[in-house]
Amino acid sequence: MGNSLLDQLKKSGLVDEKKANKAQKAKHKQAKKQRQDKSIDTDKLRLQQQQAEKVKHDRELNLQRKKEADKKAIQAQIKQLIELNQITDYDGEISYNFTDNNVIKNLYLSETIHKQLSQGRLAIVKLGSDYKLVPTAVAEKISLRDKTPIVQCDAPQQDDEDDCYADYKVPDDLMW
Repeated sequence: MGNSLLDQLKKSGLVDEKKANKAQKAKHKQAKKQRQDKSIDTDKLRLQQQQAEKVKHDRELNLQRKKEADKKAIQAQIKQLIELNQITDYDGEISYNFTDNNVIKNLYLSETIHKQLSQGRLAIVKLGSDYKLVPTAVAEKISLRDKTPIVQCDAPQQDDEDDCYADYKVPDDLMW
């Protein structure tokens, strides 16, 4: 039983020494080629996975950059809306108190501006560390983009024209 199939074929005369060596070399070459093909396939597979991960990472990075660019664009729009529509000549002697993040702040306003602000026709917005007065319509446009710059925006009060008791004035010295 110590004889291999190759030895038995040689003894029977079906195969000579050259053909046997040639067949063995071909067998070794084929085995080596299969091992190389397997390693090449795993390398290709690993390379494809790396490329897919890189594409995914690039997409996420581009999405994040796009969000940041959109945020900057919105902030620029808000700044432009405030700067174009701000009321500049509001200085006066009447103090108007309001809160910003649980801190009481005040502005000194003229009488007409104070009346407009208390009626809800004007709103207070924050630009950087400064407070600006803008019309309520502009404040609503700003709040559609971002609500953080809005410090105070009251709904406009109804005019006295709709009041059915406008003709009846209440005296100041009325005692109950």
